[in-house]
Amino acid sequence: MHRSMDLIREILLAMEASADGFTQPIMLKGYSEEEIGYHCLLLSEAELILAADSTSISSMTPTAVPIRITWSGYEFLENARDEKIWSRAKQSISSASFSVWTSVLAQYVMQTLE
Repeated sequence: MHRSMDLIREILLAMEASADGFTQPIMLKGYSEEEIGYHCLLLSEAELILAADSTSISSMTPTAVPIRITWSGYEFLENARDEKIWSRAKQSISSASFSVWTSVLAQYVMQTLE
């Protein structure tokens, strides 16, 4: 399974939308439960969220249950929130590391402040 930056952004937005700070089961149109669970595990490894590994012997893919967004997760989300900035970054980046994504998003946000 490949990493989808769009799904990572959607998961963070869905988690942030929780009124009480606790994450309810995340259901996102166009994504399977396995894709969401796998990306929650990736988000946890990147320290953007706290999550509980829920992988079992019967799991189709490694998976995690999200608990909450971390400070670093909110930092990324603040730069990725604006749809225009996100679209611009996606057009600029075909395939790159997470650190490149965060750098490009931050640059575009800074340009909007000038």
